[in-house]
Parts: sequence; C-alpha cells; structure tokens
Amino acid sequence: MAQFTEFVANHPLLSLAWVVIFLLIVGGWIKSRFSAIRQVSPTELTMLVNRQDGVVVDIRNEDDFKKGHITGAIPLAASQISEQKLGGLEKQKDAPIIVVCQAGMTAQKTAVALAKQGFSNVAVLQGGMGAWSGASLPVVKSKR
Repeated sequence: MAQFTEFVANHPLLSLAWVVIFLLIVGGWIKSRFSAIRQVSPTELTMLVNRQDGVVVDIRNEDDFKKGHITGAIPLAASQISEQKLGGLEKQKDAPIIVVCQAGMTAQKTAVALAKQGFSNVAVLQGGMGAWSGASLPVVKSKR
C-alpha cells in the first residue's frame, strides 16, 4: 500500500487519468446496462428478422448502402429519422427495429430518437456492418 501511495504522490496527473478512465468505463457500462436500447449481435439480428418480423434500418450514406447492405434493409438517413420523415416505418412501431450503421457507433443516437418517437422495441447492431461482414453473412449489392 505504501508503494501505491508513493506512486500517486509522485504521479498525480497519471493517477488522475487512470481514475477518469475507470469512471468513464464504469459509467458507460452502467448506462448501457440500463438503456432502453439494446445491442444485438448479427446472429440475434437474423433471429429477430426471421422469427419476429424485425425491420432493419440502415442509416449509412447511399453509396455505402449500394456497396452492400443486409437483405430487406430500409435505407433512412439519420437526419430523416430525427425530422420524423420515416417513410412508412411508423406502421411498425411494435415490431423489432434494428438500426445499422458502419461500425455500430452512430446508430445509438438514431435508435434513441426512434424510441422517443414511440417505437417500443429498438435495438442497434453491435459492430455495425463491419460485424455483419466480419461474420461472413450475406449482403445485397445494389446496381449503380
């Protein structure tokens, strides 16, 4: 314990950085644990679509969507969702909605916006299209 105290006394900025990083990790974990938006794996996405008529919403840009997307995915820009221009998606407020982006990071904000608009079962593909492709799952390519 004396060595720990000595380290903290000799390196206050480094010690503070470790405390901040630890708190950010714990805070992120707690936030994700109690969030209404859940993360699903590519396998879980497949089961939601096949067994519960889940809807995949792809929020990537049009070029990325054309290069390869999940079968049956609906292309909607995040800005359209925030402006409530849902293109018929509002008819499926009780169906599982899975939001997909490139890496799984930007979809969280869009999923929260959908939940605030009354969608009861919203999820995010963990890892995004990168995880989907990494799992060697099929993608559909649109003609240019």
